[in-house]
Amino acid sequence: MPDITESARRLAELITNCQADYIEARLEESQASYITYRGRELESIGKTRAVGGNVRALIKGGWGFTSFNDLSDLASRVESAVKQAQLARGKKSELAPVEAVIDSVLTLQDRNPVIMPLAQKKRLLDEYNDVIWETPKIQTSIIAYGDSCKKTIFLSSLGSFIEQERADVTLRLAAIATEDTEVQQAGLSLGSRGDFSAIENLHQPAAEMARHAVAMLSAPRVAGGEYTVVLDPVLAGVFTHEAFGHLSEADFVYENDRLREIMALGREFGAAELSIVDDATLPERRGSFKYDDEGVPAAKTYLIREGKLTGRLHSRETAAKMAEAPTGNARALSYRYPPIVRMTNTYIEPRTASFSDLISDIKEGIYAKNWYGGTTSMEMFTFSAGEAYMIRNGKLAEPVRPVTLTGNVFHTLKNIDAIGNDLDMNQGGGCGKGGQMPLPVSNGSPHIRIRRCLVGGR
Repeated sequence: MPDITESARRLAELITNCQADYIEARLEESQASYITYRGRELESIGKTRAVGGNVRALIKGGWGFTSFNDLSDLASRVESAVKQAQLARGKKSELAPVEAVIDSVLTLQDRNPVIMPLAQKKRLLDEYNDVIWETPKIQTSIIAYGDSCKKTIFLSSLGSFIEQERADVTLRLAAIATEDTEVQQAGLSLGSRGDFSAIENLHQPAAEMARHAVAMLSAPRVAGGEYTVVLDPVLAGVFTHEAFGHLSEADFVYENDRLREIMALGREFGAAELSIVDDATLPERRGSFKYDDEGVPAAKTYLIREGKLTGRLHSRETAAKMAEAPTGNARALSYRYPPIVRMTNTYIEPRTASFSDLISDIKEGIYAKNWYGGTTSMEMFTFSAGEAYMIRNGKLAEPVRPVTLTGNVFHTLKNIDAIGNDLDMNQGGGCGKGGQMPLPVSNGSPHIRIRRCLVGGR
């Protein structure tokens, strides 16, 4: 990849002399590769390279932003951002204070998945596709693989100059089975911070996924109604991220009067056992980093602690507007976008209950695992589980068709009455917001038990 360091030094000199309340820039060089299959056919395969940057200026409360993929005329890029900010100005600029940082976080020397030959990656994915298609009644399959490596340099008029590198690997497998008019699907999502071995040796899980999709064709449907439901770490983690995590992003809170009232710090949202955390400092997680895209150090932020709302996620601007501390949650998908408030690694902290403890006193309930879709609207949510099993008299019983879980997130949090001891983090997938998708994140939870959960079935 070309080196962007010299361009960053020139850009640092340019922004030092700008007439703006604040100005920052990011330069980025990246490589990526991708392989996708639809059914038995290879749909696409290739590599990409990109170099670019952006400049963001703040003048009297107005932001100007410009992005570019040509580093030859940096002075005009800075001038463009400043002119835009001058047009948008009109009020006092507010940014929470932070210290200038000069640091280099270089990690790609011994971990760069992009340099592995595409043919080697394709051979592995061919094997997974063959395994899926060994199962009768499979109608189609989907495989989507991607990897990337990226170097960014952040600099600001405060004097910050931060170099960071990161690598990423993702894999999504799906099998769709049909019989007559019935259609069922099962999926598997994994990822890592550039470690290709995380997606190797999945032949058995891929076969089990395909067999499960077929088995669901003849599984009975659950009668809809209220049940005690136990969620596995994957589904509980998705619930935590989608239904609650986005409501904790301060730009969303600040702009919504009703949500500001609901999300009042100190309000009780659950039992004393419940704590929800967003933590970008966790090692080897896809949502981890040392500094966010505003140069703010990563942090561990308790959103709910012992049942009470104690924090939310901030950029420097939202922190100043709400008179709270910045949390290091300003993130951008690439140089083409300005940073916005985003989650990192969001999870429910584990407690002491074993899985057998969670189900032992359930006369009739449901165990819901994995997921393949869902929607949220403010505090209301609907999620589709990828697998489901009945719980009868404290024991796992027969598999049933995948169910949908619907409810109000705040009522549901209060109905969590037991939390397991088996925290697991889901590294697959990515988060979407403001047109920026898929941003690397992870989410997780131990097994959790929810009383009076509305389940959709037949």
